Amino acid sequence: MLSVLNKCLSLLSRGKRAGRIIMRGIYLLTTEHLENCLWFRDEEDFKVGMNYVAIQAACSTEVTVLTFILMSNHVHFLLNGRKKDVIAFVNQFKRRYSIYYRRRYGVKEFLRHNGLDVRLILQEDEEMERAFAYVQMNCVAANICAHPGQYPWGTGTTFFSQQGTRGKRLGDLSARERERLMHSECKGLPEEWRICEEGYVNPEEYVDVRTVEACFRTPNRMNYFLNNSSKAKKRIEMADDNLPAFRDQTILASLPDLCRSLFQKRSFDLLQADEQAELARQIRFRFSADPNQIARVCGISYPEAARLLDSI
Repeated sequence: MLSVLNKCLSLLSRGKRAGRIIMRGIYLLTTEHLENCLWFRDEEDFKVGMNYVAIQAACSTEVTVLTFILMSNHVHFLLNGRKKDVIAFVNQFKRRYSIYYRRRYGVKEFLRHNGLDVRLILQEDEEMERAFAYVQMNCVAANICAHPGQYPWGTGTTFFSQQGTRGKRLGDLSARERERLMHSECKGLPEEWRICEEGYVNPEEYVDVRTVEACFRTPNRMNYFLNNSSKAKKRIEMADDNLPAFRDQTILASLPDLCRSLFQKRSFDLLQADEQAELARQIRFRFSADPNQIARVCGISYPEAARLLDSI
């Protein structure tokens, strides 16, 4: 007999299709961290990414979204479904976003070789709760915010929320407005789904909120796992190690002005070696950036960023 938790999570839901028994599970999927560039360069990129998750959720009827987060150079998903289906979910999301990225920035095959780590979350020892907290706390571990609820690019505000339904219905927008907003033809999206003020579909429209809340039972229990996650402990342990205090997008947007004010040049690529080293030092000083963050925003490798900093 299945436990209550197993029923709530549907970890091993079975169904007969074409004479076969289909096994479902919960999977944590993480894309490979990009070292020398960003997935999302500004807020518009993040909004597009959020809407593409919604579109993918609507298209992938065999997959249930439990939680996710979009970080500057990688993404995390906690999904319920068959392994091949959850992998297809993330790969299709990457493909869709890569097309948008190519159109906006002219970068071809942006995520074609971006790896994907897939881990089955077992139905014991509170693994699901810990995996959920791991995803939610990524933004906190990156020192972007103090709580997942302060980070808009994911499901940080989705669970145990008292806000209720908010925003305009997709059905209230014209076809042209929907297409412009979603950067897609929006075929098959439920008209009752609502768009938040920030310009993307509310995650609660397609995330399995009930299953997650039933798993944690209370907001306090959820906060317990958030505060005791490996990501939370990492932030505490490295509190004095000068972690990035500014978002990648903030620093990236400031680079042209820094290059012009310091060297009268338009971009990092036009700087001489000694100028690049000075710019790296300025980024570290002005934004409390570490070599990993400097590498991402400047489009160089970590060893190159470390070399520039060491050359000062």
